[in-house]
Amino acid sequence: MKISGPSLAQVDRSSDLYRLLEHAHGRIAVKDATAWGSKAATEAAIRLNWVDLPETSAALLPRIAEVVARFKEQSRVVLCGMGGSSLGPEVIALTYKKDIFIFDSTDPNYAQHAITGDLKKTVVVVSSKSGSTIETSAQRSLFQSAFTAAGLNPIEHILFVTDPGSPLDIEVRDAGFSVINADPNVGGRFSVLSAFGLTPTALAGAPIEQLLQDAQSEKSEFLTHPQTILDTAYLLVARASQYIAFTDAGSAVPGLSDWIEQLIAESTGKDGTGRLPIATENAKVAAIGGAFTVSYGGTGTDLIVEGPLGAHFIFWEWVTALMGAALKIDPFNQPNVTEAKEQTSACLAEWDNQLPVLAPACSDKSVEIFGDGQSLQDALATFIEDVKDGGYIAIMAYLDRRNDAKISELRAILSEKSGKPTSFGWGPRFLHSTGQFHKGGQKNGSFLLITGETSIDYQIEGKPFSLRTLLMAQAIGDNRALAMRKYPLLRLHLQSRSAGIDEIIAAAKKL
Repeated sequence: MKISGPSLAQVDRSSDLYRLLEHAHGRIAVKDATAWGSKAATEAAIRLNWVDLPETSAALLPRIAEVVARFKEQSRVVLCGMGGSSLGPEVIALTYKKDIFIFDSTDPNYAQHAITGDLKKTVVVVSSKSGSTIETSAQRSLFQSAFTAAGLNPIEHILFVTDPGSPLDIEVRDAGFSVINADPNVGGRFSVLSAFGLTPTALAGAPIEQLLQDAQSEKSEFLTHPQTILDTAYLLVARASQYIAFTDAGSAVPGLSDWIEQLIAESTGKDGTGRLPIATENAKVAAIGGAFTVSYGGTGTDLIVEGPLGAHFIFWEWVTALMGAALKIDPFNQPNVTEAKEQTSACLAEWDNQLPVLAPACSDKSVEIFGDGQSLQDALATFIEDVKDGGYIAIMAYLDRRNDAKISELRAILSEKSGKPTSFGWGPRFLHSTGQFHKGGQKNGSFLLITGETSIDYQIEGKPFSLRTLLMAQAIGDNRALAMRKYPLLRLHLQSRSAGIDEIIAAAKKL
């Protein structure tokens, strides 16, 4: 890896922090579980095999080659997974221009894209460490029903990636499905170089051996010459404050910022501290709000980090682990992620598994307003005014990230209008990413939730609720978890998605 940029002049290699990072670097290399303190040692002890993946994952290649051969007639790859199970494969597919449909949503409109393709030509990879992730369970159920309805045998079209001996592993092996086991001592967000990242992308034709070789070369390099990785970790701890803005613009690794966003946010955003990574469109908008800026090529950011994709993966995982040691944070747990899950379950129970009519405070054209303001523009203006000094805005869109992609333009608009760092996340996938930081990091966030009516719905086999009801329970449940903390909140509900998105963007531009 090569690093450059004006911030390197600020690295103090004689400082106590730099010496701490050097010490932690050596301890991570030998998988010392106490590198993050005694309280973190128990969790770290069963999460450190990511350190070895550049070498150990080579043993997976023959088994992966077997399943690629088995499913060679299926040219369309769909990945059902959340968080680390999907963000890593998405970067690999984008970088190597391979076609994988990433099914990481419970939005019925988005689900329709996944299950209405050519099912005869479709292989579905269901990725889950235990099988208990509610989104992945629902996605799997939809596909099994769709294959059966089409007269196809699900066993011939679905492949599972899971931990050995997990409830999912036992169930699907008994049923006759193909399974690839991942290393159980690797956490989800550190799993891109494991079976979770390699299996679906190999089915799509990505050069996974090259990924591992590049990761192995990079690891060997920074173990022998650690200055590059130590300098990077130092800057993200000492020179970045709360916000680190990443941009893919002009790089050869599109989508890497979204993967890093989860890695750093979920690893460091706890105990009221951490670093909030924000995926941005370009270097100019990245700097809004005083964020420390990082890119993977070109110029214009505080730090430029360049290298092949496999090298990036192990590099940023290692940097994140170093940051945890410096910030005295356990990077391997996610103590607040369960809150949204619990609130989702509470909503489903309260609603008796049927989405009720939710009455807004007022409406403006196609948009219902749940919050302060007598019009859409008024509501947005009031929301921005309530952002704390030094705080940030988080936009959370529970929509179709294919057909409703235009709503992502709101991130740069609100950031410019407010002068605040502003993140954007697609729900419910951000719950497995920045959702941990929202509740566990610095307590200065303001949250804009965008939901929308769905034109279709799907009943989930074996569940008493539909996909539409689950989506809204996740949105409202997370909203309740944030409301308990008295954070500024605004929910906008689109009666018409296309029209409502245009109206929100138009109102934001007028602020």
